[in-house]
Amino acid sequence: RYVYYPGTEVLAKDEVRVIACGTGMPDARRGQASACFLFEFGNGEKIIFDIGTGSMRNINALMIPAEYLTKVFISHLHTDHWGDLASLWAGGWTSGRPVPLQVWGPSGQTEDMGTKYAVEHFLKAYNWDYQTRAYKITPEPGGITVNEFDYRQENEVVYNRNGIVVRSIPAIHTGDGPVSYIIEYAGMKLVFGGDTSPNKWFVEHARGADFVIHEAFASPGFFVTDYNQPPQLAWRACCEFHTSGPSFGKIMSTIKPRRAVAYHALLDKGTEQYHLYYDSIRQTYDGPLSVATD
Repeated sequence: RYVYYPGTEVLAKDEVRVIACGTGMPDARRGQASACFLFEFGNGEKIIFDIGTGSMRNINALMIPAEYLTKVFISHLHTDHWGDLASLWAGGWTSGRPVPLQVWGPSGQTEDMGTKYAVEHFLKAYNWDYQTRAYKITPEPGGITVNEFDYRQENEVVYNRNGIVVRSIPAIHTGDGPVSYIIEYAGMKLVFGGDTSPNKWFVEHARGADFVIHEAFASPGFFVTDYNQPPQLAWRACCEFHTSGPSFGKIMSTIKPRRAVAYHALLDKGTEQYHLYYDSIRQTYDGPLSVATD
């Protein structure tokens, strides 16, 4: 039973497997964690894109040896996109990760709004945890190497190793700093959007991609009826700094990916709200579509 089952399906060198380890929102629930996607490449590399609250439960369920889970790309610093870094950091340390974690993420408008500042102060907050593990186990796996890059750069390379190239483009979401990632491997282009409103960079640089993950938020009506939110707050959440279902569909109709993947909504398959969500995307997009679930 202690078998990493996806690993029994051997990837060809020119393949990529993407596992949705978190597809929900900040209020992670038992059946759905916050944003997290694990990319496995045919050359043996594994990279985590965002590691939101609760997502390590799903990563741990895959029984992947900790030595392979050393690289994390963060799209922005909301807790539902990096809140489980602590679980990966400490859990991997006690499970045999032999090296420090490596984290890639954007700068901010000021130094204290960037990934480097966040991780440095994360380690300060967890100093007791660090010191006790370093004394009882070994200190090296408790380190975190931060690779911070300018959030304003457009389609610049932030990672280039073993045939995998990752580029960043700016995203629009609540403030300066968020980015989306373009991943290139074996002649394929894959895109992880993080959180973003519709923007020109995504349309330009994700055009014609093989595989595109982009948020599609539930409608304002969902938040009013299911969460009892005032309509003005429900509209703001859905449509001011996120992307609605019809807007997601319009983006995909424009860029025409081989496969579009929607995520970032608290929805259960088979429910009325799920069908309303799916139908809202189909109002503006009739191409290949998956709605990601954990």
